[in-house]
Amino acid sequence: MRPIIADEFQPPFIVSEPLGQTVPFVFNVPHAGAVYPASFLSESRLDAMALRRSEDAFVDELFACAVELGAPLMAARFPRAYLDLNREPYELDSRMFDGRLPPFANTRSMRVAGGLGTIPRIVSDGQEIYAARIPVEEALHRIEWLYKPYHRMLRQLIRRTAQAFGHAILIDCHSMPSSSVSREDGAKADIVLGDRYGMSCAPFLIDLVEAAMRGRGYTVIRNKPYAGGFITEHYGEPALGRHALQIEINRAIYMDERNMEKKPAFATLADDLAQAFSQVIEDLAGDATPQQIAAE
Repeated sequence: MRPIIADEFQPPFIVSEPLGQTVPFVFNVPHAGAVYPASFLSESRLDAMALRRSEDAFVDELFACAVELGAPLMAARFPRAYLDLNREPYELDSRMFDGRLPPFANTRSMRVAGGLGTIPRIVSDGQEIYAARIPVEEALHRIEWLYKPYHRMLRQLIRRTAQAFGHAILIDCHSMPSSSVSREDGAKADIVLGDRYGMSCAPFLIDLVEAAMRGRGYTVIRNKPYAGGFITEHYGEPALGRHALQIEINRAIYMDERNMEKKPAFATLADDLAQAFSQVIEDLAGDATPQQIAAE
């Protein structure tokens, strides 16, 4: 599959909605974008396929079921290698830029040190993205015109959902390289659920999602090595009835990781996710009130 190359993003993200929202869920896909600016490709020392290694390819399609389930689905169109939405707005590596960063920039986070700040220095397999330093104005432009509008919309969806239902549940949807995760016994995990070690959502909710996926034959582990990033940490406020759960899916289940092509099993996984979250929604409606969820 070839990336889409464009001079600008119109629009930079898409919100797909049911005719009327009927469930207290918001689904978010921040890393599946595959529209690559021509100017970005010209700045990079890597070819388009190498840049795509950082994508959560096709995850927006895997979770297209959200709309049929009665929830909004938000997805970025720009790629993670260009701007990472699962970071603080100004996690920036001063070594990457010509010019002075604003004084409030976080230049010392572990993610910046690892090359994976808001403007990434490397792709997921460790290769350097840029052939030379880029103007600091360009980084700040990406944050103002892509990062901030995206998060404004995501906050709006969560706020609207909480007002309508008394609570809101954000499902932050990702995929992971098959090489990145295994259980203690050495077997590969199919799903990693991240709730910031119990801090970002009620235990009741992660239990329901884990049971639904295990019931469909998937190996599920929690928080290792992915406990949730900025989005899960920032939007998960269980005491206020706002819950955030990250789900990471092993890419080998549904795609050829080398060629970035869907496998026949893609459709099966998409159907399993639809059934699993339908079950979660049904169980949630039958067994818990918003007050009980907040109290967990």
